[in-house]
Order: sequence, then structure tokens, then C-alpha cells
Amino acid sequence: MTLTIRLLAAPKAAGLLRHAVREHLGADDSADAELCVSELLGNVITHLGEGTPVTLRVTGRATRTRVELTDPEPHAWPVPPAATADTDESGRGLALLAAVSLRWGVRREPGGKTVWCDPPRESSQSER
Repeated sequence: MTLTIRLLAAPKAAGLLRHAVREHLGADDSADAELCVSELLGNVITHLGEGTPVTLRVTGRATRTRVELTDPEPHAWPVPPAATADTDESGRGLALLAAVSLRWGVRREPGGKTVWCDPPRESSQSER
């Protein structure tokens, strides 16, 4: 089962996307996926600008979930900055994405790119 939402990137869209992810995955299994969605959307807004068209896809529900955000800019490749003690609090979105995901990556698409991540399922974590 796949959740797909197309919209224009804007700060106010983050809450809408988090709510949709929570409804799709269930409140008990959505916290990391919601965080990933917020960070991916924030990166688009920061690096490509508000109003950039994006497509969110959330696939899977049982044991594995993938969150993807596609934007139209194939050349603005995300690169995690090296965090230092002197680094501002901003600019840590990809490091946070990597910390809460089992894995993440980027792939080129016709006319854009998709940044994806595989957040762990919370119920799966509690069973470990």
C-alpha cells in the first residue's frame, strides 16, 4: 500500500504531511517516518525554495517502510555537512535523517531526484 501526495513545498505543508504519514502508518509506528518527512521537506525549502513542487511517497506498512520525496532539481544533490561544535543548529537535517533511518540515499529521476530513507518500525524496535 502506497501513500502518494503531490504539493508545493512550504513550511505549513510539514504538518499536513506528518498527519498523512501518521494516518497511513498508524500512530504507534510513525514517529521516525514523520521526522524524516519533515527533514526532507525542510531540505527542499532551504535549498530549492518555497513553492518547489514535490511528491511524497510512503510505501510499506508491515515490517518495512520507505519514505521518498521527489523534487524537480536533479543537480542539487544533498550532501551531509560535517558537524562541529561551532556549527549552527541548522544544516543538520541529513545527519538527523541518517541517525533515525536504517539507510538513506538519493537517486536521479527523469526530470528530478528522489531522496529516500528507510525508517525503522517502532513496533519492530520494541520487539528486539
